[in-house]
Amino acid sequence: MLRVQLKKTKSVREILQEHGLLDDFLKKHPYNPGTKYFPGLQNTLATDSEPMRNYMDIEYTGTISIGTPPQEFTVLFDTGSSNLWVPSVYCSSPACSDHNKFNPQQSSTFRSTSQTVSIVYGTGSMTGILGYDTVQVADIQVTNQIFGLSQTEPGSFLYYSPFDGFLGLAFPSLSASGATPVFDNMMSENLVSQDLFSVFMSSDGKKGSFVMFGGIDDSYFTGNLNWVPLSAETYWQIAVDSITVNGQAIACSGGCQAIVDTGTSLLAGPPNAIASIQNFIGSQYSNGQYIVNCNAINKLPDIVFTINGIQYPLSASAYIRQFPSYCMSGFENIAFQYDLWILGDVFIRQYYSVFDRANNQIGLAPVAK
Repeated sequence: MLRVQLKKTKSVREILQEHGLLDDFLKKHPYNPGTKYFPGLQNTLATDSEPMRNYMDIEYTGTISIGTPPQEFTVLFDTGSSNLWVPSVYCSSPACSDHNKFNPQQSSTFRSTSQTVSIVYGTGSMTGILGYDTVQVADIQVTNQIFGLSQTEPGSFLYYSPFDGFLGLAFPSLSASGATPVFDNMMSENLVSQDLFSVFMSSDGKKGSFVMFGGIDDSYFTGNLNWVPLSAETYWQIAVDSITVNGQAIACSGGCQAIVDTGTSLLAGPPNAIASIQNFIGSQYSNGQYIVNCNAINKLPDIVFTINGIQYPLSASAYIRQFPSYCMSGFENIAFQYDLWILGDVFIRQYYSVFDRANNQIGLAPVAK
């Protein structure tokens, strides 16, 4: 099986805190875990696993290479976007100076284009050009992969990001400039034995997180996978029946739509619904985040997401993030233009997730403890 080990890295928030810049940053950019969803987003047969870095349950990143000879980059494997892009030597923004930059002149397999790409995030953006080259993800080599070479990366957000760029794993319909996503090329070039990939995210800063291309590792979950049909083929979007506590709806009482997103740290939803949940768990807003009394964790009940008739409970230890000196709610509101919920890392850490392109469905099962 071919897997990419994922590594957990420091979040932008934690890096800003270390540099004493968090307060100023939050005044200019109110914290939101799903900022990439703000309006303005432009639009050998094997299995292979890619390791991901795990740092304090914030962001999961892995290493890929582009070009011949290979140039290495740390990327965020993101099921909430579709483009592959990395900084380039053509970029003069401060964010690029602090990250690895792709140099096309040092790759014998690079092919340039006249196409441009532009992606706008809530707290940052990139513009650049598109090119083609060989991309290596774990042991999978994708030839003639189109990707973005950034020329500008304005603002502080990407400057403090612990990764160089993004590798999007959503659908082609979401891709800026119509660039073919990496996994679509893996499928079309018959580089994976099954047209699916799966994700395991470890908890508590532990190692072992991965994204597996073309396979499922059933040693990482208990019971059987429950399959959920997609309700749209842009993001990995599904229908949620309800969100309840002790059988009583606290949000999404008439059903709602959600996306399963490896690129969002928290669990986000519409402002009014999230306010109801924050009130229920007794969180207080302070300096851009919702603080919870750490002593309350053992007293709070499960919050249950019912999806396609199956219950997926989140315990308080799952939806409250514990730091040395305080505790923080794992829920956050987002003014998503479609009122979608975002089942981010808070949810995925509890449920092994399979993203099945062949059948347009997501498989979920409790992670093995």
